[in-house]
Amino acid sequence: MRLLTHLRHVDLAVPDYDKQLDFYAGVWGLTKVAEDSGISFLAAEGSPEQYVVRLRKAEEKRLDLVSYGAASAADVDTLAERLLAGGVQLISRPGKVHTPGGGYGFRFFDVDGRTIEVLADVEVRRHRKIEEKESIPVKLSHVVLNSPDLNRTREWYERHLGFALSDTLSSPHMGEVMHFMRISSQHHSMAIAQGPHTALHHISFEMRGIDEYMRGSGRVIRAGFKKIWGPGRHMAGDNTFTYFLDPHGNTVEYTTELENLDEDTWHPHVYDFSQPEVTDQWGTANPMNELVAKESFNDPDRGVFVAPPV
Repeated sequence: MRLLTHLRHVDLAVPDYDKQLDFYAGVWGLTKVAEDSGISFLAAEGSPEQYVVRLRKAEEKRLDLVSYGAASAADVDTLAERLLAGGVQLISRPGKVHTPGGGYGFRFFDVDGRTIEVLADVEVRRHRKIEEKESIPVKLSHVVLNSPDLNRTREWYERHLGFALSDTLSSPHMGEVMHFMRISSQHHSMAIAQGPHTALHHISFEMRGIDEYMRGSGRVIRAGFKKIWGPGRHMAGDNTFTYFLDPHGNTVEYTTELENLDEDTWHPHVYDFSQPEVTDQWGTANPMNELVAKESFNDPDRGVFVAPPV
Protein backbone atom coordinates (compact mmCIF):
# COMPACT_ATOMS: atom_id res chain seq x y z
CA MET A 1 0.00 0.00 0.00
CA ARG A 2 1.36 3.41 -0.99
CA LEU A 3 1.37 5.91 1.86
CA LEU A 4 3.16 8.88 0.29
CA THR A 5 1.06 11.42 -1.61
CA HIS A 6 3.41 14.05 -3.09
CA LEU A 7 6.69 15.93 -2.85
CA ARG A 8 6.52 18.82 -0.35
CA HIS A 9 9.90 20.59 -0.23
CA VAL A 10 13.67 20.27 -0.71
CA ASP A 11 16.00 21.77 1.91
CA LEU A 12 19.51 23.04 1.10
CA ALA A 13 22.47 24.06 3.26
CA VAL A 14 24.60 26.78 1.68
CA PRO A 15 27.74 28.72 2.69
CA ASP A 16 26.88 31.94 0.85
CA TYR A 17 23.38 32.22 2.26
CA ASP A 18 22.62 35.79 1.16
CA LYS A 19 23.57 35.10 -2.45
CA GLN A 20 21.38 31.98 -2.54
CA LEU A 21 18.45 33.77 -0.96
CA ASP A 22 18.71 36.61 -3.49
CA PHE A 23 18.67 34.06 -6.32
CA TYR A 24 15.70 31.95 -5.19
CA ALA A 25 13.57 34.83 -3.85
CA GLY A 26 14.52 37.13 -6.73
CA VAL A 27 15.54 35.81 -10.14
CA TRP A 28 14.05 32.32 -9.72
CA GLY A 29 10.66 33.66 -8.64
CA LEU A 30 9.92 32.10 -5.24
CA THR A 31 8.46 34.06 -2.30
CA LYS A 32 10.20 34.29 1.07
CA VAL A 33 7.50 33.54 3.64
CA ALA A 34 9.60 33.23 6.82
CA GLU A 35 13.16 33.79 7.97
CA ASP A 36 14.90 33.21 11.28
CA SER A 37 18.65 33.43 12.02
CA GLY A 38 20.12 31.98 8.86
CA ILE A 39 17.15 29.83 7.81
CA SER A 40 14.60 30.96 5.22
CA PHE A 41 11.48 29.32 3.85
CA LEU A 42 10.50 29.95 0.21
CA ALA A 43 7.06 29.27 -1.26
CA ALA A 44 5.78 28.92 -4.82
CA GLU A 45 2.85 31.27 -5.34
CA GLY A 46 0.65 28.65 -7.02
CA SER A 47 1.27 25.90 -4.45
CA PRO A 48 -0.70 25.03 -1.29
CA GLU A 49 2.58 23.97 0.35
CA GLN A 50 3.84 26.30 3.08
CA TYR A 51 7.23 26.28 1.37
CA VAL A 52 8.98 24.36 -1.41
CA VAL A 53 12.62 25.27 -0.64
CA ARG A 54 14.31 25.83 2.70
CA LEU A 55 17.74 27.49 2.77
CA ARG A 56 20.05 27.13 5.77
CA LYS A 57 23.34 29.00 6.29
CA ALA A 58 26.11 26.46 6.87
CA GLU A 59 29.86 26.11 6.41
CA GLU A 60 29.45 23.31 3.87
CA LYS A 61 27.03 22.93 0.97
CA ARG A 62 24.75 19.91 1.26
CA LEU A 63 21.26 18.55 0.73
CA ASP A 64 19.61 18.79 4.16
CA LEU A 65 16.50 16.75 3.40
CA VAL A 66 13.72 15.86 0.98
CA SER A 67 10.16 16.05 2.36
CA TYR A 68 7.10 14.11 1.21
CA GLY A 69 3.45 14.30 2.16
CA ALA A 70 1.16 11.67 3.64
CA ALA A 71 -2.63 11.80 3.77
CA SER A 72 -3.06 11.49 7.54
CA ALA A 73 -1.28 11.17 10.87
CA ALA A 74 -2.38 7.53 10.92
CA ASP A 75 -0.55 6.95 7.62
CA VAL A 76 2.56 8.62 9.08
CA ASP A 77 2.44 6.22 12.06
CA THR A 78 1.87 3.22 9.78
CA LEU A 79 4.84 4.17 7.61
CA ALA A 80 7.12 4.68 10.62
CA GLU A 81 6.25 1.23 11.98
CA ARG A 82 6.76 -0.31 8.54
CA LEU A 83 10.19 1.31 8.19
CA LEU A 84 11.25 0.21 11.67
CA ALA A 85 10.15 -3.33 10.91
CA GLY A 86 12.19 -3.17 7.69
CA GLY A 87 15.36 -2.17 9.52
CA VAL A 88 15.38 1.47 8.38
CA GLN A 89 17.10 3.89 10.76
CA LEU A 90 14.73 6.57 12.05
CA ILE A 91 16.14 9.98 12.98
CA SER A 92 12.99 10.90 14.91
CA ARG A 93 9.73 9.23 15.88
CA PRO A 94 6.41 10.60 14.61
CA GLY A 95 5.28 13.73 16.40
CA LYS A 96 4.31 17.37 16.01
CA VAL A 97 6.67 19.49 13.91
CA HIS A 98 7.27 23.23 14.30
CA THR A 99 8.22 24.32 10.79
CA PRO A 100 5.81 26.77 9.04
CA GLY A 101 2.36 25.22 8.83
CA GLY A 102 3.07 22.71 11.58
CA GLY A 103 1.99 19.13 10.98
CA TYR A 104 2.78 15.63 12.16
CA GLY A 105 5.72 13.64 10.87
CA PHE A 106 9.15 12.11 11.27
CA ARG A 107 12.55 11.78 9.61
CA PHE A 108 14.71 8.83 8.58
CA PHE A 109 17.72 7.91 6.46
CA ASP A 110 17.42 6.42 2.98
CA VAL A 111 19.83 3.77 1.72
CA ASP A 112 22.32 6.44 0.53
CA GLY A 113 22.25 8.25 3.88
CA ARG A 114 19.98 11.14 2.86
CA THR A 115 17.54 12.56 5.36
CA ILE A 116 13.94 11.99 4.25
CA GLU A 117 10.93 13.54 5.97
CA VAL A 118 7.26 12.56 5.81
CA LEU A 119 4.59 15.02 7.00
CA ALA A 120 0.80 15.05 7.28
CA ASP A 121 -1.70 17.62 8.58
CA VAL A 122 0.32 20.63 7.44
CA GLU A 123 -1.77 23.79 7.25
CA VAL A 124 -2.58 24.69 3.65
CA ARG A 125 -0.97 27.94 2.50
CA ARG A 126 -3.15 30.57 0.86
CA HIS A 127 -2.09 30.34 -2.76
CA ARG A 128 -3.36 31.75 -6.02
CA LYS A 129 -3.73 31.07 -9.70
CA ILE A 130 -0.65 32.07 -11.68
CA GLU A 131 -1.72 34.44 -14.42
CA GLU A 132 -0.92 34.37 -18.13
CA LYS A 133 2.65 35.57 -18.87
CA GLU A 134 3.52 35.39 -15.14
CA SER A 135 6.82 33.54 -15.31
CA ILE A 136 7.23 32.31 -11.73
CA PRO A 137 7.03 28.73 -10.44
CA VAL A 138 3.55 27.35 -9.84
CA LYS A 139 4.84 24.55 -7.63
CA LEU A 140 7.69 22.15 -6.97
CA SER A 141 7.63 19.47 -9.67
CA HIS A 142 10.23 16.83 -8.80
CA VAL A 143 13.66 16.13 -7.40
CA VAL A 144 16.45 14.03 -8.93
CA LEU A 145 19.07 12.37 -6.73
CA ASN A 146 22.51 11.05 -7.67
CA SER A 147 23.35 7.59 -6.40
CA PRO A 148 26.54 5.55 -6.84
CA ASP A 149 24.34 2.40 -6.97
CA LEU A 150 21.30 3.19 -9.10
CA ASN A 151 19.43 -0.07 -8.69
CA ARG A 152 20.06 -0.49 -4.98
CA THR A 153 18.52 2.95 -4.43
CA ARG A 154 15.59 2.22 -6.75
CA GLU A 155 14.82 -1.06 -4.97
CA TRP A 156 15.01 0.62 -1.55
CA TYR A 157 12.46 3.29 -2.54
CA GLU A 158 10.17 0.68 -4.07
CA ARG A 159 10.30 -1.65 -1.07
CA HIS A 160 10.11 0.86 1.77
CA LEU A 161 8.21 3.86 0.37
CA GLY A 162 5.98 2.42 -2.36
CA PHE A 163 7.53 4.23 -5.32
CA ALA A 164 6.83 2.70 -8.74
CA LEU A 165 9.09 2.74 -11.79
CA SER A 166 7.74 4.84 -14.68
CA ASP A 167 10.62 4.77 -17.19
CA THR A 168 14.37 4.17 -17.45
CA LEU A 169 17.12 5.86 -19.46
CA SER A 170 19.82 3.53 -20.73
CA SER A 171 22.48 3.36 -23.43
CA PRO A 172 24.45 0.60 -25.14
CA HIS A 173 27.72 1.90 -23.66
CA MET A 174 26.73 2.97 -20.13
CA GLY A 175 23.79 0.73 -19.29
CA GLU A 176 21.05 2.15 -17.05
CA VAL A 177 21.66 5.75 -16.00
CA MET A 178 18.33 7.04 -14.65
CA HIS A 179 15.11 5.66 -13.17
CA PHE A 180 11.98 7.84 -13.08
CA MET A 181 9.92 7.01 -9.98
CA ARG A 182 6.34 7.95 -9.08
CA ILE A 183 4.01 8.01 -6.06
CA SER A 184 0.95 9.18 -8.04
CA SER A 185 -0.19 9.48 -11.64
CA GLN A 186 2.47 12.18 -12.13
CA HIS A 187 5.18 10.52 -14.25
CA HIS A 188 7.82 11.18 -11.60
CA SER A 189 8.10 12.96 -8.27
CA MET A 190 11.66 11.70 -7.98
CA ALA A 191 14.27 10.27 -10.32
CA ILE A 192 17.48 8.47 -9.42
CA ALA A 193 20.56 9.15 -11.53
CA GLN A 194 23.71 7.05 -11.67
CA GLY A 195 26.50 9.26 -10.38
CA PRO A 196 30.02 8.97 -8.99
CA HIS A 197 28.85 9.95 -5.50
CA THR A 198 25.74 10.69 -3.44
CA ALA A 199 24.51 14.20 -4.21
CA LEU A 200 21.59 16.31 -5.38
CA HIS A 201 21.20 16.09 -9.17
CA HIS A 202 18.52 18.76 -9.67
CA ILE A 203 15.36 20.34 -8.32
CA SER A 204 12.56 21.04 -10.80
CA PHE A 205 9.87 23.73 -10.64
CA GLU A 206 6.69 23.70 -12.71
CA MET A 207 5.66 26.78 -14.68
CA ARG A 208 2.15 27.73 -15.82
CA GLY A 209 2.70 26.85 -19.48
CA ILE A 210 5.14 26.97 -22.39
CA ASP A 211 5.13 30.77 -22.71
CA GLU A 212 5.73 31.31 -18.99
CA TYR A 213 8.43 28.62 -19.02
CA MET A 214 10.24 30.40 -21.88
CA ARG A 215 9.85 33.83 -20.30
CA GLY A 216 11.23 32.55 -17.00
CA SER A 217 14.14 30.85 -18.73
CA GLY A 218 14.93 34.10 -20.54
CA ARG A 219 14.84 36.09 -17.31
CA VAL A 220 17.39 33.78 -15.66
CA ILE A 221 19.63 33.91 -18.75
CA ARG A 222 19.47 37.72 -18.85
CA ALA A 223 20.36 37.85 -15.15
CA GLY A 224 23.65 36.16 -16.05
CA PHE A 225 23.17 32.73 -14.48
CA LYS A 226 24.69 29.75 -16.24
CA LYS A 227 22.30 27.78 -18.45
CA ILE A 228 23.47 24.18 -18.59
CA TRP A 229 20.95 22.60 -20.94
CA GLY A 230 17.79 23.57 -22.80
CA PRO A 231 15.27 24.67 -23.76
CA GLY A 232 13.94 21.33 -24.94
CA ARG A 233 11.42 18.56 -24.30
CA HIS A 234 12.33 15.18 -22.83
CA MET A 235 10.80 11.93 -24.07
CA ALA A 236 10.52 10.26 -20.64
CA GLY A 237 7.84 12.31 -18.90
CA ASP A 238 7.23 14.38 -22.07
CA ASN A 239 8.09 17.56 -20.13
CA THR A 240 9.93 20.69 -21.16
CA PHE A 241 13.28 21.51 -19.56
CA THR A 242 15.80 24.27 -19.07
CA TYR A 243 18.54 23.66 -16.49
CA PHE A 244 20.52 26.36 -14.70
CA LEU A 245 23.14 26.46 -11.95
CA ASP A 246 22.23 28.33 -8.77
CA PRO A 247 25.00 30.42 -7.13
CA HIS A 248 26.32 27.35 -5.28
CA GLY A 249 26.39 25.04 -8.29
CA ASN A 250 23.15 23.15 -7.61
CA THR A 251 21.18 22.43 -10.77
CA VAL A 252 17.65 23.85 -10.91
CA GLU A 253 15.10 23.31 -13.67
CA TYR A 254 12.09 25.09 -15.08
CA THR A 255 9.60 22.61 -16.56
CA THR A 256 6.00 22.31 -17.63
CA GLU A 257 3.55 19.70 -18.97
CA LEU A 258 5.00 16.72 -17.09
CA GLU A 259 3.03 13.65 -18.15
CA ASN A 260 0.13 12.26 -16.14
CA LEU A 261 -0.22 8.55 -16.79
CA ASP A 262 -2.79 5.81 -16.22
CA GLU A 263 -1.20 3.73 -13.50
CA ASP A 264 -3.45 0.75 -14.20
CA THR A 265 -2.22 0.34 -17.77
CA TRP A 266 1.26 1.89 -17.70
CA HIS A 267 4.28 -0.22 -18.58
CA PRO A 268 7.77 1.25 -18.06
CA HIS A 269 9.86 1.99 -21.15
CA VAL A 270 13.61 1.72 -21.47
CA TYR A 271 14.73 4.67 -23.60
CA ASP A 272 18.14 4.76 -25.29
CA PHE A 273 19.38 8.20 -24.31
CA SER A 274 22.14 8.06 -26.92
CA GLN A 275 19.33 8.79 -29.41
CA PRO A 276 19.00 12.60 -29.63
CA GLU A 277 15.20 12.60 -29.68
CA VAL A 278 15.10 10.80 -26.31
CA THR A 279 16.86 13.58 -24.43
CA ASP A 280 15.23 16.34 -26.50
CA GLN A 281 12.26 15.67 -28.79
CA TRP A 282 12.36 19.23 -30.15
CA GLY A 283 16.03 19.31 -31.08
CA THR A 284 16.34 22.85 -29.69
CA ALA A 285 18.58 22.15 -26.68
CA ASN A 286 22.35 22.08 -26.83
CA PRO A 287 23.51 18.44 -27.23
CA MET A 288 23.80 16.33 -24.09
CA ASN A 289 27.48 15.57 -23.56
CA GLU A 290 29.91 14.69 -20.77
CA LEU A 291 30.38 18.32 -19.73
CA VAL A 292 26.63 18.84 -19.41
CA ALA A 293 26.25 15.59 -17.48
CA LYS A 294 29.09 16.39 -15.08
CA GLU A 295 27.50 19.69 -14.04
CA SER A 296 24.63 17.75 -12.48
CA PHE A 297 26.89 15.27 -10.67
CA ASN A 298 27.27 18.15 -8.22
CA ASP A 299 29.81 18.16 -5.40
CA PRO A 300 30.00 15.05 -3.19
CA ASP A 301 27.49 15.47 -0.39
CA ARG A 302 29.68 14.77 2.62
CA GLY A 303 26.87 15.68 4.95
CA VAL A 304 25.02 12.43 4.38
CA PHE A 305 25.04 9.66 6.92
CA VAL A 306 26.86 6.60 5.61
CA ALA A 307 24.16 3.99 6.02
CA PRO A 308 24.79 0.25 5.87
CA PRO A 309 23.16 -1.57 2.93
CA VAL A 310 19.48 -2.30 3.59
